Amino acid sequence: MNNKFYGKLIFELSQTGRQAYSLPKNECSEYALACLPSHLMRQQAPLLPEVDELSVVRHYINMSNNNFGVDTGFYPLGSCTMKYNPRINEEVATHREFVGLHPLQCSETAQGALAVYYCLQTCLADISGLSEFTLNPYAGAHGELTGLMIMRGYHMERGDLKRTKVIIPDSAHGTNPASSAVCGLEVVVVKSRPDGTVDIDDLMPLLDETIAGMMMTNPNTLGIFEHNIGKIAKAVHDCGGLMYYDGANLNPMLGKVRPGDIGFDIMHINLHKTFSTPHGGGGPGSGPVGVRAGLEHLLPNPRVVKVSEDGFETFKLQCSDQSIGSISAHLGNFGVMLRALAYILTMGREQLKWVGPLATLNANYIKESLKDVFELPISGVCKHEFVFDGLKDKTSGVTTLDVAKRLLDYGFHAPTIYFPLLFHEALMIEPTENESKQTLDEFIHIMRQIAQEAKDDPEMVKTAPHNTPVRRLDDTLAALHPVVTWRELQAENY
Repeated sequence: MNNKFYGKLIFELSQTGRQAYSLPKNECSEYALACLPSHLMRQQAPLLPEVDELSVVRHYINMSNNNFGVDTGFYPLGSCTMKYNPRINEEVATHREFVGLHPLQCSETAQGALAVYYCLQTCLADISGLSEFTLNPYAGAHGELTGLMIMRGYHMERGDLKRTKVIIPDSAHGTNPASSAVCGLEVVVVKSRPDGTVDIDDLMPLLDETIAGMMMTNPNTLGIFEHNIGKIAKAVHDCGGLMYYDGANLNPMLGKVRPGDIGFDIMHINLHKTFSTPHGGGGPGSGPVGVRAGLEHLLPNPRVVKVSEDGFETFKLQCSDQSIGSISAHLGNFGVMLRALAYILTMGREQLKWVGPLATLNANYIKESLKDVFELPISGVCKHEFVFDGLKDKTSGVTTLDVAKRLLDYGFHAPTIYFPLLFHEALMIEPTENESKQTLDEFIHIMRQIAQEAKDDPEMVKTAPHNTPVRRLDDTLAALHPVVTWRELQAENY
């Protein structure tokens, strides 16, 4: 194969006169065309590549081979749970009886879809220990915003308008303060202790009549379980606030702890993290939101409910004037919900309870195997993920970024780097429960090899990657000045 040829851009393959399709004759009448405003009509042919069908297919197939995903290799992306997506999920989601539905058709003709929706929200309520869920939010951050709107709605309907502050740990995901700000709430930061957990002594003075609630991820972003969660929840509730659970790290809790049982009132779940639906690329996602008993009426419209009529159970859409309102066009991303429900039902109650323990086992195995060559700022048992603070031996000047780039040469996706901000050279690793011991051993071997390379040949690590389709990029320049079109590429003279 001529790799140089197949690595070319589609415009570079263009040859005048070639085509891969034949458009049907324009059926628009001259009258219809005349009705179009002139400024909306194209004055010249678009700049498109002229290529045959075979070249198009080969181009995109070869381009896709440059992508890295959980299907192609180990993806230990900390705090994001890049879990394998079972193929049965895809079979269910692409079933012809589901893909042919329209989101606005009447509920009488979409009973199967509404049954799926109701079943999933019931499963999530059982898994989380909360009363009821909505599946309407389109993503995790959207779920956060929805949950915070429910929190604010709770205080507003009680006339408690002075509660405009949300307490967030300094180790929290960046979306927590962002969602709070979008919701019009002021963020109050609580410090973490050296072991990564919330500093109770710093928290207590913050609790007053202005606090709407507290957002927490448990296990936290460092992979540490907040063992004082009972005391924290009681303190927040005693001051009149609500507890919000960021479900980003729900995966290690499965089978062991339910957020609703340890004091949380509201939570969102990232279906793409815990329940094996596609992840990345900006969507489609799903961020279901659950609430404890007494808050159900605030869930967004519409809600799917089960009713009995003439001895038959049916599903209907219900709207409430007490709701926070609508937060999506309809009922969220249905295809994602199908995948999540397929995963839950395939696993079943007995197997789902092993997800958390196996994820925890895998994370601790890697941590203990590498802590002699990578700096471990917080010792002890972690849960699903942990954080190194770069190489233990930093004399060579090899940084966490260098280690991440060198991993690409060995066929591994890099872990999350420089997050959380608590450590200067943070390297955050989360293996998930799916990975075998053989895969973990190979990753451990390569990480140790890179640590040795940093001593013997630091320049090799600092200039990595060497074997990827492109070498090290200027990430800052790419973000500030992206080149996304053929014209821009030509203008840049690349």
